[in-house]
Amino acid sequence: MISISESAQAHFVKLLSQQAEGTSIRVFVVNPGTANAECGVSYCPPEAIEQDDIEIPFKDFSAYIDQDSKPFLEEAEIDFTTDQMGSQLTLKAPNAKLRKVADDAPLFDRVNYFLQTEVNPQLAGHGGECTLMEITEDGYVVLQFGGGCNGCSQIDVTVKDGIEKQLLATMGNEIAGVRDMTEHQRGEHSYY
Repeated sequence: MISISESAQAHFVKLLSQQAEGTSIRVFVVNPGTANAECGVSYCPPEAIEQDDIEIPFKDFSAYIDQDSKPFLEEAEIDFTTDQMGSQLTLKAPNAKLRKVADDAPLFDRVNYFLQTEVNPQLAGHGGECTLMEITEDGYVVLQFGGGCNGCSQIDVTVKDGIEKQLLATMGNEIAGVRDMTEHQRGEHSYY
């Protein structure tokens, strides 16, 4: 479920040694499954442990997760790094904003999950996004683009060399390609 690096474990042990006896850590997601999802780590005194919490034991402490956060913390990683700029605790939770779908979920759900977790974060760097509109009977994924993607001079490259290539590599036996249904109009928002 959650991977905590050895350096992060050592960091937590050091922090917990300064807390009351029996204090652990809690890993959680606020607003799970939404665009505003935020992950966090906090101290968890013994009296704050709920009966349905999930305990993840480590060598010198335990991490607790509430039931609501559990599916959104699948594949989460916590690391602690130190360099000449200082030290930093990082928490990566790729499923915090969107619940991971099962490998046998409907094709629409799997394609949508892929777009939301792999494609849209890349498009966001250019102020853009895409939405899955449908998957046609002949296997074409139909997308609607918005933001900086609408009117972008590179949209054909993004669709064919980017999104379609990635989807065919992962789901090629289930889809035939990707189509863009956006009526692109250049504007001040478009990324060139």
